[in-house]
Amino acid sequence: MSGHNKWSTIKHKKAKTDAARSQSWTKVVRELIVAAQSGTDPEFNSSLRLAIQKAKACNMPKDNIERAIKRGSGEGETVHYDQIVYEGRGAGGVAILIETLTDNKNRTVANVRSMLSKNGGQMGEAGSCAWQFKTVGQISLEGDNLDPDEVMMAALDAGAEDVNEDGTIVTAPSEVAAVSKKLEEAGYKIETMEITRVATTLVSVDEKAAASILKLCGILEDDDDVQNVYTNADISDELMEKLEG
Repeated sequence: MSGHNKWSTIKHKKAKTDAARSQSWTKVVRELIVAAQSGTDPEFNSSLRLAIQKAKACNMPKDNIERAIKRGSGEGETVHYDQIVYEGRGAGGVAILIETLTDNKNRTVANVRSMLSKNGGQMGEAGSCAWQFKTVGQISLEGDNLDPDEVMMAALDAGAEDVNEDGTIVTAPSEVAAVSKKLEEAGYKIETMEITRVATTLVSVDEKAAASILKLCGILEDDDDVQNVYTNADISDELMEKLEG
């Protein structure tokens, strides 16, 4: 019986992994299509370069990437996606930003509103939360034994704004691709690069509110139209491990 249980667990985990991969591919395909509408050469289109890097990071086959880029350039079946950011509040007054790419605005706003209201949150007016976040470029380098001082010098020489204590390189959003390229030319390997949002002010939350926020974010991220979810909840690493465990 234990063997049967173990196999069931393996199958269950594989099913969850396959579902997560399929969902991430759906989201990345949309990013590729939208980015390719501004040009199909990643050397001159930083948004496309970022999308391709993300596609490779989730092991998307080359054919899928090329097919999505062709769709974005107008070849084959065409589709239009709108980029919409929704703002809301969660437990403890935490601000929530929800970035979406959608081919049906009515469906997406209805889904986002429903997910918020059913999970301890509420939709906010445009501009009600966005001011609490700033948009930045972030780059992570491969390697566990990199010299922090050398990375700092190389990053600043490449045009970065700063390097965080954890080694994450911070750039202006428009410069993340250019800085990454210069770092590669300097001999570093890029692990990840992205344009993201970071909270400028954090809101302390208790365990109950933190659990509610994490649950809400997970539900939002499971929606195909939702690309990214950001909050300004201040949740310690210890509490995060406890809640995720």
